[in-house]
Order: sequence, then structure tokens, then C-alpha cells
Amino acid sequence: MLSVKSDLWDSRLIRRIIDSMADGVFTMDNTGRIASWNSSMEKISGYTAEEAIGQTCALLNCSRCFGKTCPADINRCNILEKGSSGAKECRLLHKDGHDVPVIKHASVVRDDSGKVIGIVETITDVTELNEARKKAEEASMKLGEIHQLDNIIGKSKAMTDVFTAVRLAAASEATVLIQGESGTGKELIAGAIHYNSERKEHPLVTVNCSALPESLLESELFGHIKGAYTGAIQSRTGRFEEATDGTLFIDEIGELSPFIQVKLLRAIQEREIQRIGESKTRKINIRIVTATHQDLQSMVAQGTFREDLYYRLNVFPIRIPPLRERKEDIPLLTTHFIQLFNAHTGKHIVDTSREVMRIFMDHRWPGNVRELENAMEHAFVLCNGDRIEREDLPEHLRQPGRNTIPHPVAAPPMAGSREKLSKEQLITLLEDCSWSKAEVARRLGVSHTSVWKYMKKWEIPLQRP
Repeated sequence: MLSVKSDLWDSRLIRRIIDSMADGVFTMDNTGRIASWNSSMEKISGYTAEEAIGQTCALLNCSRCFGKTCPADINRCNILEKGSSGAKECRLLHKDGHDVPVIKHASVVRDDSGKVIGIVETITDVTELNEARKKAEEASMKLGEIHQLDNIIGKSKAMTDVFTAVRLAAASEATVLIQGESGTGKELIAGAIHYNSERKEHPLVTVNCSALPESLLESELFGHIKGAYTGAIQSRTGRFEEATDGTLFIDEIGELSPFIQVKLLRAIQEREIQRIGESKTRKINIRIVTATHQDLQSMVAQGTFREDLYYRLNVFPIRIPPLRERKEDIPLLTTHFIQLFNAHTGKHIVDTSREVMRIFMDHRWPGNVRELENAMEHAFVLCNGDRIEREDLPEHLRQPGRNTIPHPVAAPPMAGSREKLSKEQLITLLEDCSWSKAEVARRLGVSHTSVWKYMKKWEIPLQRP
């Protein structure tokens, strides 16, 4: 508690000191009436000393004083019992009617005998501080928008261009073709387009063209009626109908057979479909987003992909750059995966060593972001400290001078060489490719249908168990 002689209130020196302070300072006598009012209080409140002296603190209309509306009565606000209010953020009402954000602090003043002779209050105007805080928060929000869109991470120029394209695509109904290597996040881009569009309240339905042979893919997309073919014991709704009012995402569009290409072209042009075995047409209201890791333009030139379908799909193309073209995003992605796997595993890993980050920056990442994520997950299994070290990384990253993931299976030719590929080798390759049949087919040099046949032959499930 501040203990002074009562005649201190009249000291000219003290008055000059208080009057020169940047903070507002005023005093009240032991009845709660304002006894002094410095120049800063005049600026903060708008009231002159002549207007304030003799009034109670109700003049300020402070909000949230002691956690409730200020009682404007020193006998009700418990300041005499507490001796001090502590610093409180609140607002006072300026004379001209606008709120002023302040930090308010009150202390009881006693004489040498301990008798209460008054109260001194300080008022700090935090208007500028709040403005600076607001600008910092806005800058942080903008930084977050630049670095992340939904679950897509990146601050490079290439990725900010992708973010812009996603927002433009989401604001339209145009058919989108997403192009990018395996592991770049094409499905995430499709999700971002859907969930930022006006169709976000309706379903996002995904179908992967590389996962099914032509006969099953037709039924998967368009549905069938009971008895349409052997085994069709009941009618089935296709993905086009399931996506009603929403978005249909067709992944690995380059794997479509010529027959399915024709049916898809008709569905896009006419906005209607026919179930297998059914003569009547069904109207559809969907947004179509497609994706591929293949060069469709080259496929058109080679005659393996319909030119008219290509132009129907390529209304609004979005290219996702491979990770090797945006290596400045690797530290950001690494931090993201550390946070993600800490939450999943309960570990408290803080960072990677400099050596690990150098390895990451030197690697070409043929598997792109998916490969980086798998490498981080591998490291989390082995890491026992708070920092990921070289020995925690997968073997292909620990080996100096190795810039690609080793392919566990040599690419066998289609005819007369199937004995070279064993069930165990195929499972290993599926795991290495995150169960992407299209990527497995690419590495083997065969069609995705051949991969599906291998899996069917050896009773390997189509999706990762």
C-alpha cells in the first residue's frame, strides 16, 4: 500500500510530475469524489479537470470493471477492502461518445497511521496497442492463407498460384482438370475446390479409374439395374447419381478405356446418364473435377484419348508442381508433418537436424509430398529423442548420392514374363506406391488392368487392408 502524508495531495512538485505523465492519473478522496485530474486524463476522457473534479468515477462509464458494470461507488466495488484492483482491461466512454480501450489500475492511499485518505487510479490508453495487435492478427491470418488452403501447404510462388487457381475454380462451375505427378496432392486440390464452392453442403464423390477394370468401372460410374448382367442381383446407383448437386471427382482420368470415354463425353455434354441395362435417361446436376498424372495432350496426339473429351475436361486446368520444383516449401511441410505425427503418436518431436534438412533439400522426391510424408512417418517410428536425425530416415534417404526410391520390382514385359512378378513383390510395390495401382502400373510398364488382374489372381484386396 502507498503510505503518504495527507498534505502530499497539495504538493506542487507531485502535481507537476503527475501532470507530465503519459498515463492518465486521477485521485479520489475517501468519499469517492475526484480530487485531482491530470492532463493525460483530459486527453483520454475528453473531460477537463474542472468538469471532473467533484464528480465520482461514474463519469468515466467504465465497462467490465472488476468483472461487472462499475458500481461507481468505492463502498460497493470493494477497493477499500482489497487495497488494489489490479490491472484490468476495460473501456471508458469518451465525452464525445466513443469507447476508449484502456488498462485501469486503482490503489488505496493511506497516511502514516494507516487511515484511508483516498484512492489513486491510473488509466493507460491502449488504442494504438490494440490497433497494432489487430494488424498483427490480420497479417498472421493473411500469412496463414498464403501458406495453407484447407490441407494444402505451401508458400512458394508456384503454390500461391495454385491457391489462386483453386479459389477461382471454386467460385465457378467450370469443369476442372487437375494435372500433377503421383503424390502431389491432386485429391486435396479437388477437395479444396468442392469445399470452397457453393456445392460444399452436398456430397463430394470420388472414383479412381485405375482401381477397376472397364466392366466394373462402367457400373461404378453409371450404375446398373437388376439383371443387367450376370451377378447383378439388385439395382445399383452409380457415382454420377450419388454426386447429385455436389461434385464428382474422377481420378486417373487417363486410364479410361475408349468405350468409357464415349459414355463420359455424352454424360458431360447432355448432363444425363443411363444405368447399364436401362433404356431411360436420368438427368444429373453435378460439378465434374478430374485428375491425372499423365500427359493427356500427348495421349490425344497418339490417339489413345479422345480429343473432344479432352477439351470438355480441360476447361479450367490446374497444374500442381512437383516437390522438386518448390523445395522452399519443404521446411514448411516438414513442420506440418511433425505437428501432425506428434498429435497422432503422442511424441514431442520438435524439429529435424540440419543434416536431415540438407538431405531433404538435396533429394529429388519422385514420390513428391506423399513420399515426404511417408519418410516423416518412418522417422517418427524410429526417433527416440526430440529431433529427427539421419539414422531415423528411410534407407533410400540415408544412402548418400541416392536420389530416387529404389523400385523393388523390375518392369516385366506383358507377354510371357508374368512369372517374374510374385505376389510378395506386388504387395511390396503396392506399399511403396501407397496402394496406387496407376503408379504400380507405371513402374511395371503395364496397364492398370494388368495390375488389377494380378491382384485378382492372388486375391490381393483393391484397397490397402
